[in-house]
Amino acid sequence: MNTKSTIILVLGIGIIGVIFWYRISRTQTTVPPVVSPVPAPVLSFEDCAKAGYPVMESYPRQCKTPDGRTYAEEIAEKATYVNASEELIRITLPFPGAVTGKDFSITGEARGTWYFEASFPIEVLDKDGNVLAQVAAHAEGDWMTENFVPFRAGIKVPESYIGKATLILKKDNPSGLPEHDASISFPITIEY
Repeated sequence: MNTKSTIILVLGIGIIGVIFWYRISRTQTTVPPVVSPVPAPVLSFEDCAKAGYPVMESYPRQCKTPDGRTYAEEIAEKATYVNASEELIRITLPFPGAVTGKDFSITGEARGTWYFEASFPIEVLDKDGNVLAQVAAHAEGDWMTENFVPFRAGIKVPESYIGKATLILKKDNPSGLPEHDASISFPITIEY
């Protein structure tokens, strides 16, 4: 082989190498960098538990985040009926578990049979069962019926009291016989 043929052969191999390198570098895909997902913000017990943080088996259950925040599970408060049901009395305000002030209104509707002389008694008890306040709810319509009649009452507890309380709405029972007693009660919290 002469020199000219050797130069052409070397140049040919070089050009083929460059083309080969170019094709390989163009066909390689770029792998995106691994990005860890941004954790969802933890703003409640449910968010905390969903994120996989430890849940303490207390009542109510509590979940603790790595940065030290603790979230308690919210448990819906319920009304307790004694010889009564929602078919006899319904409360619109406050609702079970509500946070109230020291001066608040109670509204709802009750069957006419719940009233006597267009009213029925309401009590607020402190956390130890002591009476904080007593008032009468008044019918806002003709109570001489078996239908629902709206009622309203305003109640004021002592300024010094802050804390858990129980609201009790009692069927008026002028006979005084225990078999005619009926009530609805539920917890509230008096704060402001």
